[in-house]
Amino acid sequence: MPINIVYYTTIFMTTQPQSPNEKTLGKAVGQAASNVFNRTLGRLFGAGLNKGAAKGKFGGNPNTARWTTRSGSTDWRVKITIPSQSDLLADFFGDASNKEANGVSYKVMQPLAKTNGVIFPITPSVIIQHTANYSQLATAHANYPYYAYQNSEPANMTIVGEFPVQNQSDAAHWVATIHFLRAVTKMFFGGEDPTRGNPPPILKLNGYGNHVFKNIPVIVTNFTCELRADVDYIATSQGPKLTNAPDAVTGFQNQGSIGPNSNIPETWAPSLSTITVQLQPVYSRDTVKNFSMKKFVSGELHNFGQTGKNADDGVGFI
Repeated sequence: MPINIVYYTTIFMTTQPQSPNEKTLGKAVGQAASNVFNRTLGRLFGAGLNKGAAKGKFGGNPNTARWTTRSGSTDWRVKITIPSQSDLLADFFGDASNKEANGVSYKVMQPLAKTNGVIFPITPSVIIQHTANYSQLATAHANYPYYAYQNSEPANMTIVGEFPVQNQSDAAHWVATIHFLRAVTKMFFGGEDPTRGNPPPILKLNGYGNHVFKNIPVIVTNFTCELRADVDYIATSQGPKLTNAPDAVTGFQNQGSIGPNSNIPETWAPSLSTITVQLQPVYSRDTVKNFSMKKFVSGELHNFGQTGKNADDGVGFI
């Protein structure tokens, strides 16, 4: 809007018949407006944005924002996933996760099946902390206390990320993310479940490349989600009529429309929300036995125990 005003002001002031004083004023205003206009265009073209909003009129080429998938070698996004060799994949994303509602079979976490867990669509804020604990040995008649080393630990990490939702596919992804975090903070309990009594599952954290977070075993100790009052909410559904073949570009399931007489259960997702997840790294006794300070310093333990070509079966030390 400001660009158009400046543009038309320049044309108007430089084309109207004017007196000598008015011509001087008009020339000055037109030149100033033209300078602002040129600087604005420079920023737009420098950012790769063409003039105008209509496709073809000014050579514009509008694109749709979307979440795209990447190859494993280049994907450095922050991910919280179930290990690829875990038996829980079938429980979370397999046929056993089908539910019945209003006579319709659907999957709540189907949008996460391709990645085995949650991927933050926008780079989140990650707070990490490492602690070395010492006990103070206070001696009588001494100016300085002595410190005896006790242990070290990677303290809990906090991940704060925003989740934008622009359409029904994004909304289904948001619902699946919330449901996934709810599930991994609960123990196995009830019914005839053979795994009842087990604690919540151990997940893997990846992000920012090999030597930051690579297959770090973590548990989710807490998560929060802010459902804002000042944003729009988008409806989505979890049903076979709305989850057909994956989209060729985005990789997400195609979503149909929800009619007023639809019997498919619908859910509403905010167009923008903030999700905060607290993670605690955990290592088994057998894993810790393989720790070597020399190998850790050299970076060899970023994915310990990797076998074959599967890059997701190792354990990363941090």
